[in-house]
Amino acid sequence: MTVRPDRLQGLGRGLASLIPPRTDGQSGSIEIPTSRIHPNPHQPRKRFDPDGLETLTASIAQHGILQPILVMEVIDGFQLIAGERRLRAARAAGLDRIPAVVRQLADREQLELALVENLQREDLDPLETADAYRQLIEDFGFSQDEVATRVGRARSTVANTLRLLDLAPGVQAAVADGQLSEGHGRALGGLPTELQDRVLDSVTGQDLSVRQTEELVRRLREPKPEPRVPAAKASDPDLERVEEDLRRALGTKVSLARSRRGGRIVIEYYSDEDLGRLYERLTGGTE
Repeated sequence: MTVRPDRLQGLGRGLASLIPPRTDGQSGSIEIPTSRIHPNPHQPRKRFDPDGLETLTASIAQHGILQPILVMEVIDGFQLIAGERRLRAARAAGLDRIPAVVRQLADREQLELALVENLQREDLDPLETADAYRQLIEDFGFSQDEVATRVGRARSTVANTLRLLDLAPGVQAAVADGQLSEGHGRALGGLPTELQDRVLDSVTGQDLSVRQTEELVRRLREPKPEPRVPAAKASDPDLERVEEDLRRALGTKVSLARSRRGGRIVIEYYSDEDLGRLYERLTGGTE
């Protein structure tokens, strides 16, 4: 995978400034056995796309390794610092040896380097990035400002990404899998944790945009107005449950009122786009 120059320039320190300079007499890279390379315990990336890995494996089988991995020497071999996709693909392609640059780095520098490399390649999902930020803060004493400087992000971006770790497990999984964007996750974070997973089905089922999700969250957070009529409604839990189910299903405010001969359902909308969405939802997209 080729690293685009504009991504490199967008990061505060970049890979070059994180790797200690070579001393006289050191070569750029050496060939080392893939069997002697151990995983990086500070690898921020937890998920690897099988299709992308298969494509990289085919490329390596045909063209070889175009960019060395980065390792550090340990007692029983080498510990990987950066380049896990290349290592996995090389093993899958049947390579016994792989070009590597050998450096000695502290634990904090290993995590920082692996994080920066993955961010440059846009290989991390938002939850993996958030986990790496948290590890830099909790395990190595970084402040949010220091993390932002290291990875070339605004402090507000780092703070917003860290908030994803407070989401309900189902919402975190949806963001990690790409079902929801980071913006969707931040919007759902405005709801109590126990409510987030329930609203998640509405957001994914209706394919709501981030703006629509924010509007849905805003409506759900609004306190219910005191019922004007009839008093029986307030004491009817079944009616309230139906109203709440309709509100979640339609993603808008819904009011029910009973009368002697039936009642009425009031569905509110806030824009022409909202009306179009409700129309599609209620009619199933048919004319």
